[in-house]
Amino acid sequence: MAVPVVALVGRPNVGKSTIFNRIINERLSIVEDTPGVTRDRIYARASWLGKEFRLIDTGGIDMSDEPLTVQIKNQAEIAIDEADVIVFIVNGQNSVTKEDEDVAKILYRTKKPIILAVNKADNPEQRENIYDFYALGFGDPNPVSGSQGTGIGDLLDEIVKAFPTEDKHDQDDSIKFSFIGRPNVGKSSLVNAILGDERVIVSNIQGTTRDAIDTKYFDERLEKDFTMIDTAGIRKRGKVYENTEKYSVLRALSAIDKSDVVCVVLNAEEGIREQDKRVAGYAHNAGKGVIIVVNKWDALKKDTHTMRDFENVIRDQFQYLSYAPILFTSAVKGQRLEQIPELVSKVYDNRHRRIQSAMLNDLLLRATSIAPTPVVNGKRLRIYYMTQVAVQPPTFVVFVNDNELLHFSYERFLKNQLRETFDFEGTPIKILPRKRK
Repeated sequence: MAVPVVALVGRPNVGKSTIFNRIINERLSIVEDTPGVTRDRIYARASWLGKEFRLIDTGGIDMSDEPLTVQIKNQAEIAIDEADVIVFIVNGQNSVTKEDEDVAKILYRTKKPIILAVNKADNPEQRENIYDFYALGFGDPNPVSGSQGTGIGDLLDEIVKAFPTEDKHDQDDSIKFSFIGRPNVGKSSLVNAILGDERVIVSNIQGTTRDAIDTKYFDERLEKDFTMIDTAGIRKRGKVYENTEKYSVLRALSAIDKSDVVCVVLNAEEGIREQDKRVAGYAHNAGKGVIIVVNKWDALKKDTHTMRDFENVIRDQFQYLSYAPILFTSAVKGQRLEQIPELVSKVYDNRHRRIQSAMLNDLLLRATSIAPTPVVNGKRLRIYYMTQVAVQPPTFVVFVNDNELLHFSYERFLKNQLRETFDFEGTPIKILPRKRK
């Protein structure tokens, strides 16, 4: 099931960022901070009572060149687009304002759960003085103090209770993939080119957990069902936020969560940017299959070395994605587009690949004969056996005499041996040491 998304919404200066920071720093077990996004404190992944979710502070999405009323409207609409649960935050030290009412009018349009939080209720008297906010029409107000932390646990209990219980993506076994990348790298053109192929039978899936429009289709040549996950509004009406970098990254992260395989799209004309590496790194860390698609390849003047040189630059800039296949495409010319679903299918299979323990231990014997285990502080690493414990991505446990002796360089050597022996193209693999009892 996709990780639920919770959005904090409200007019400026009601304390959205204070509550955001209070939740992720003190009340929650942080699962991960995504570099480049949470640096700006708008996005974090965490858990409460054992349930993971993503938290968005819509106020951190900067639209400073817009009038204030437009900023509020846009931020509320982002929450409606992205969130499974919306937390509407108001300032308990004021009465209901016109801006509060403006946000409420926008939120009335959604059928998603809305929890009303009255912030800055810092003492018992203020916590009692919340009745004016019933007028907003969102049920019982929840008094909280972002600065002191009071009421935050109760608020989180309400949030968790409102999470969706079922995801439509759990009900089918199609291969789910997405195109991610900066604006104007050609994601939309790739989507339309694939869906425009005569052998593709398309049906739109409406009303998923984020009201995105994901597209399920049957590939007659491969005889397989695919679901193309909506990314950054490619197939949604309107691109109001496409030029907001933080928002486009946020949309990409949501798409990655729901994907089995992620196609990282680069613009051949512009080369590699920091945002490309940031989002691709999240796909890797999430254990998703990864394919690097260099689009607009037709726009470059080329010689016999152009492709090789570009591939070398990619390998240098994306060293952690050494396992990812690279495909040079042109959506406009239709160049190599038929290879995308083929590679997606192959990477999907590799991500689900299981290896018998007997074969793994044969590999282990060969590997240790090629490169004996290291000695650290006079103590040699001993590896007794290896077994696979999970797929998506393939995960292996090596039983050792001391976990600390498995240096990352020897772990990398074992991963390389696995890749040379078995086909894991396109998928990360994990090796976990476990001390034998």
